[in-house]
Amino acid sequence: MSKLLPTFRIVAHLEGLSYILLLFIATPLKYFAEDPQYVRLLGMPHGLLFIAYVVMAVLMSKDMKWDGKTLMIVLVASIIPFGTFYIDKKYLKSVNA
Repeated sequence: MSKLLPTFRIVAHLEGLSYILLLFIATPLKYFAEDPQYVRLLGMPHGLLFIAYVVMAVLMSKDMKWDGKTLMIVLVASIIPFGTFYIDKKYLKSVNA
């Protein structure tokens, strides 16, 4: 088991949550209520969490001996809403058990 796993799981959850908030709450408020403050508020943290997720996924792939296909699935999941939660359940949670 990788020493990064607990941290990666936290980053994955936070990245997924920030993406959902940005996509389904902040962006509609920006365009329908003409209130861009939430996009500005959530945009930078989400960007930093996204970068951390990608870097940690690459580092985890070496520690966990993921093949290229698994790494690609983990990376693509970061751009799909709720994708990081799927990755946690399918690839990460079973490692902790």
